[in-house]
Amino acid sequence: MTTLTLLHPGAMGAKVGGQAALAGARVLYVPTGRSAASLQRAREAGLEAAESLESALEASDFVLSVCPPHAAEDVAHEVLARPFRGVYVEANAISPDRTRRIAAACVERGVPMLDGSIVGGPPGPGSAPRLYLSGDAKEVARVAGVFEDTQVLARPLDAEIGAASALKMAYASYQKSARALAAVSHALAASHGVAAELAREAGSLTSNILAETDQLPSVAARAWRWAPELEEIADTLRAAGLPPALAEGAATVLRRWNDDKDRFDLPVEEVLAHLRTEG
Repeated sequence: MTTLTLLHPGAMGAKVGGQAALAGARVLYVPTGRSAASLQRAREAGLEAAESLESALEASDFVLSVCPPHAAEDVAHEVLARPFRGVYVEANAISPDRTRRIAAACVERGVPMLDGSIVGGPPGPGSAPRLYLSGDAKEVARVAGVFEDTQVLARPLDAEIGAASALKMAYASYQKSARALAAVSHALAASHGVAAELAREAGSLTSNILAETDQLPSVAARAWRWAPELEEIADTLRAAGLPPALAEGAATVLRRWNDDKDRFDLPVEEVLAHLRTEG
């Protein structure tokens, strides 16, 4: 039986660990210092309480770290300060650079590490998150096998440490920013008494913007007009006491396409490359 230690049983981690347990793995967690809500989640997910981190690590083939991003390195160093020789799976929403720092610390201690990222909500009715894994192919296959036939869809990447984290950053940069932008948009509409009208317009949207990469050349070609509009939006937000930073940031992005004015036939690859340098 495969044994893994889950650090820690939060809203996502407990349910991911629960899927591994349902598939036949022994999933340990350390109750010390955890909140009542975390302990309840762990029990409901069928996780097994360990006496200590040391005893959990001694019994484990893998450690799966699923914690708030700011704590990722501290959690890793807690593990590496102890005599663990299994595989450390860093599955937090952190930058590739932070992931590689953790990997370097693992190398110093002789601990194999995989880069993981979870995309999607916690597993449950209608929700099957994807667990992307990069690093040593053999170890990736072993970890992926723990989640075979579960609601956690393990997706190996033929890539080095940092790739899975980069994918998470790329996806979340859109998803999280889009939610924040929606909140600002609705707050602005409400401050001017047009909330119902904005909601009606929102209901007519049919675009899946992140998937429509073929539209990016058209965006770049019109960016010279869109950037000033975003500056007007920033002024409007500021006057309403709302944060203008998202609009200002979008204007900064659009200015990088200044030289693409009316060039609707540019390939997507070239348009994206122009974002990497000042226009």
